[in-house]
Amino acid sequence: QAFLSVTSILDVAVFRDLFVLEDLVEEMKKQSPALSFGPLRPDGQIAVQGSFPALRVLREFLLLKAKSLSEEDKREEKPRQRLRRKLQEHRGTTETKNSVRDAHGEKQVVVLDTDIYLYMRHFSPKVFQAADVVVSGVADGDITTVCIESAGRKAAAAARGAMVRKAIESYSVEFQKILRKERLCFKEPSRGEKQRYKRLCERLKPRYPKVLIIPYDTHIDVVGMSTDIFEFAEKVRS
Repeated sequence: QAFLSVTSILDVAVFRDLFVLEDLVEEMKKQSPALSFGPLRPDGQIAVQGSFPALRVLREFLLLKAKSLSEEDKREEKPRQRLRRKLQEHRGTTETKNSVRDAHGEKQVVVLDTDIYLYMRHFSPKVFQAADVVVSGVADGDITTVCIESAGRKAAAAARGAMVRKAIESYSVEFQKILRKERLCFKEPSRGEKQRYKRLCERLKPRYPKVLIIPYDTHIDVVGMSTDIFEFAEKVRS
């Protein structure tokens, strides 16, 4: 299995009362030219395909729109007034920002493939480390949302947070190109079978130091370079 691109189904119907959806989709296309967009469905759903970093930029664009509108709701502005003003505010540099400020400092989000995230955490942990920067990941199936928070309001801390985000994005793009995954499914869901597979993997691991073993209840995923994981999986299966 290769990590090249992902297809996401976006539901933009929530913006129907505030935006002309066709115009919003055109804005999305201009914001993210690297992505491929399917047709807008009558129910407000649209398929988007591309790399995780590009989808992350689009996600931030929509989050910024939703966040700004939510803040204005508290001031009880009329929907049409919000529409006209936010369309102007979000054009240009505002829409290209990849971070959202909160009361405690700078918070940024990166969306990664879960296997790539785990591989990076295991083999490149320093990518996630910087002074006054806290990085956490929340997995949701095949996707992990990585939150990068800078402690305090100091410009230096915010800059380090931005550097960590850029490094994570850069590493993830490179790993998408070179990493592959093999899945070892248990022949039977018994404790003994799981232990047998686990022992086999542990026995082979020293010979394949750049392979990541990810155990689950029904299978084991092996992530690494294509030659390594193919040989590794074949030895376990045999």
